[in-house]
Amino acid sequence: MAHRVGIVGGDGIGPEVIAEGLKVIAAAGVELDTVDYDLGGDRYLRDGVVLTDEIIDEWRGLDAIYLGAVGTPDVPPGVIERGMLLRMRFELDLYINQRPFSLPSTAGSDPAQAGDTQGHEFIVIRENTEGTYAGEGGFLRKDTPEEIATQGSVNTRHGVERCIRYAFELAMTRRKHLTMVHKTNVLTFSGDLWDRTFNEVAADYPEVETAYNHVDAACIYFVDDPQRYDVIVTDNLFGDILTDLGGAVSGGIGFASSANLHPGQVSMFEPVHGSAPDIVGTGKANPTAAVLSAVLMLEHLGENDAADRIRAACSDTDSLVGSTTEIGDLIVSRLSA
Repeated sequence: MAHRVGIVGGDGIGPEVIAEGLKVIAAAGVELDTVDYDLGGDRYLRDGVVLTDEIIDEWRGLDAIYLGAVGTPDVPPGVIERGMLLRMRFELDLYINQRPFSLPSTAGSDPAQAGDTQGHEFIVIRENTEGTYAGEGGFLRKDTPEEIATQGSVNTRHGVERCIRYAFELAMTRRKHLTMVHKTNVLTFSGDLWDRTFNEVAADYPEVETAYNHVDAACIYFVDDPQRYDVIVTDNLFGDILTDLGGAVSGGIGFASSANLHPGQVSMFEPVHGSAPDIVGTGKANPTAAVLSAVLMLEHLGENDAADRIRAACSDTDSLVGSTTEIGDLIVSRLSA
């Protein structure tokens, strides 16, 4: 039976990279029953629609959502981000953001050890529905010289624990090492909740070795010593920042994939990069991140053999060069080799 998947090509290069991802999925022998959704900045500029209740209800009946990129320069900041992306996460309760990174051979500060880092993979698990992105805050005396803006961080025991527990479960399937990243020395309320919850959940997983890094230290280690990590768990804001850095140290944002998960329910998969309107139609967009996001989607759908074959076809990132369609064709050719 074909998997029912919603397709949101979105804006800019989004439709271009999604087309390559779908081409690779088909070449791997997985049948999708796709439903296209015209959403994003261009749609908003046409008729003011960002995301409707009816579409949200339709999505609840799908197996997955595959998204390219959304956003255009003519739409004010926050309209699409809050009205579509964050609303999707909140309404569908996509409480896990999972982003894997594989290091190129040049990663690490010591050239003599660079070869040892090649292919090392680590995964960031980012809490996806709380923290500073929950929307708590407001203005006092707006547009006056005495204006005050507040932006709080919302953290619940339920939200923190389910994210941490997911990370421990993932660590158990890998090298049994989990690092929590936060800023507990300054964020003494939210950080304390994260720290206590992490330690309490750790008692249920005695086989997993644990570690803790302040987020500023983690930024240094991502650059100088990324091989120390296997699975990382962190809050929404820190995870957003760290995963962009992770894309940079793993070869570039064009290789960074992500999954927005509610395990066992409809989930959304997207490349980390933006819509890049300056290169639309030029063939310069790298579709690898979209293809690797498709790998995560296939794993969610239970198509593990196809996911493994596509991931292997993308493993030699240095040779994935050419135009958008040429890279897609190269990955397809490797599947049939």
